[in-house]
Amino acid sequence: MTTTPPPPDDAVKASWPTQLRKQTWAYLTRRTLHEFVQDGGIDAAAGLTFFSVLSVFPAALAIVSLIGVFGDGPGTVDRLLFLLNQVAPGPVVDVLRTPLTDIATTSTASFALIAGVIASLWSASAYVSAFSRAMNRIYEVPEGRPYWKRKPAQLAVTVLLVILILIIAIIVAASKPILRSLGGALGVGNTAVTVWDIAKWPVLVAAVITIVTVLYATTPNIHQPRFRWLSPGAILAISLLGAASGGFAFYLANFASYNRTFGALAGVIIFFVWLFLVNVALLFGAEFNTELERGRELQAGIRAEAQLQLPTRDTTASDLAQRTAKVDEQLGALLRDGEPLPHRTDTLTYRLRTAVRSVLERIRHRG
Repeated sequence: MTTTPPPPDDAVKASWPTQLRKQTWAYLTRRTLHEFVQDGGIDAAAGLTFFSVLSVFPAALAIVSLIGVFGDGPGTVDRLLFLLNQVAPGPVVDVLRTPLTDIATTSTASFALIAGVIASLWSASAYVSAFSRAMNRIYEVPEGRPYWKRKPAQLAVTVLLVILILIIAIIVAASKPILRSLGGALGVGNTAVTVWDIAKWPVLVAAVITIVTVLYATTPNIHQPRFRWLSPGAILAISLLGAASGGFAFYLANFASYNRTFGALAGVIIFFVWLFLVNVALLFGAEFNTELERGRELQAGIRAEAQLQLPTRDTTASDLAQRTAKVDEQLGALLRDGEPLPHRTDTLTYRLRTAVRSVLERIRHRG
């Protein structure tokens, strides 16, 4: 057995999934299913669905307000909803149609744009934070990055994701009359429409792949093996997303009775269920990536059956949490024995109080 784990990209590990043995594939497939349950994948997906809801509507407000300020609001909303109808059940589209159309045609679109951008960035960063916590549970590592380092990185990821979503919206919003006008201005006529009809779907697929890849690569507190734009887990997640959306739409069309059960709330309930399925697919793909790395390490003779041997990005916050937990245990022991508790000097409150006292002392002496 190898005693010292090699670097994530060391040649001792399989470079490609095709280099894994059949028994390795059988093991990692079985363990993916087991670990997804053990890591609380369903509960994590439910939590991410909550943060998705907090993110979706402010983001939609920002996008549609932008359209209301600079473009053909109602027409563009119809095209955006048409795109969503290709990947989501019909009732999901029905829920969004009225509020988005109202926002696009309102006279206060400029104010809504500013408010929507701020709210969507902060709300979406909460989703990225929650996704990061879920990824850390999947990789079985504590969050070691301090808040001042972690939050700016998550906001940067959020901005990138919002830009990608805006690109998707712009692609769909580009109608043929606009493209013909642009083509005429550039001297290419209807060629612009033809090229766009061919190129827009690959661009949309690339944007979705980039969103999944960015979430997988940047959120966990570990240094992963070499960066790949399309990891096996991302392929699995996108495939599951497409299959789940199609299957859910078929179920709604042929077997479900949401309208009779929930009435006016049916569309909202269906939208939440669809978001839940999206997050289940994302987390399951991440779990598969984790177990694929475990299979690479085990096949290379690395002791990874209990814990992946990957370096963490940072341990500052986790080290502080361990020290705090140790102090709490010691204070608890003193409390149990009836001893007086000492004043803690490692808390933020104590440090702030000390700093304020120091400032007041300086002011008093100067006075």
